[in-house]
Amino acid sequence: MGRSVLDMSVSLDGFVCGPNETPDNGLGDNGRRLHWWFREDAEADPEGVNAQVMGELMGTGAVVAGRGTVEPAGWWDGDHHDGVPIFILSRTRTAADVEQWPLITVLDDVAEAMARAKAAAGDRDVLVHGVGAAAAALSAGVLDEVQLHLVPTILGEGRRLFEGIGAEPHEFELTRNVEGPGVTHLRYRVLS
Repeated sequence: MGRSVLDMSVSLDGFVCGPNETPDNGLGDNGRRLHWWFREDAEADPEGVNAQVMGELMGTGAVVAGRGTVEPAGWWDGDHHDGVPIFILSRTRTAADVEQWPLITVLDDVAEAMARAKAAAGDRDVLVHGVGAAAAALSAGVLDEVQLHLVPTILGEGRRLFEGIGAEPHEFELTRNVEGPGVTHLRYRVLS
């Protein structure tokens, strides 16, 4: 069975999006900078290490995310990563137009969402994405790894990755540290 892997690009000051995050400005002011290492608005398509890391990310077999991630992204128009199942964590009812997308399942329990995502993914990893999903999965003990793409920029304000996680300590073991153009890719195994 695959692992559950939180995958986020993050600034040096710990933000995953800039201030003024709205549906029309999904990554907040200057937040797109965090994704230049792989996005088409960068100077060139990723190559080398960055292409390898992006290929691994795109090879995931299911996605678990929260509403705070999918709503600004337009629910990914019902698809993310070429047709893999998507499990969205939400305690509120979803809009009727979301229910039309067969790949999306909305659940309110992170352990159930992760179990169903792992079953659907088989031997492939489950991509965990978003601040709320990260906090919920880590707190519930269902997050296996954290992969951060550390971008050498400071946003100053916005949404922090582990904002609101609480005071309980969590320990991690570094399993990968590789440099790519404009980014350092860090991967950790969750120990506790």
